[in-house]
Amino acid sequence: MGRKDRERFQRLRDVNPDYVGYRGTDMVITQPPSPATETVVCSVCNRKRNVASDSLPEDISTFVCLRCQEDSGVDAA
Repeated sequence: MGRKDRERFQRLRDVNPDYVGYRGTDMVITQPPSPATETVVCSVCNRKRNVASDSLPEDISTFVCLRCQEDSGVDAA
């Protein structure tokens, strides 16, 4: 938001404390937080992969990335 827009918004806010802006509060789009990730090395191709923490196996050294799973024909689930 530019300086003039902020000044205009502040003037309207001073006149009407309930003013929420031209589009209102229901138009604000928020993105859901991205899942926590960890960097893990694939045991097949030895490449680093960012993987969601909740989908990691108990033993990280046995992790196989999706690309290697697709190449070998093994299901990811």
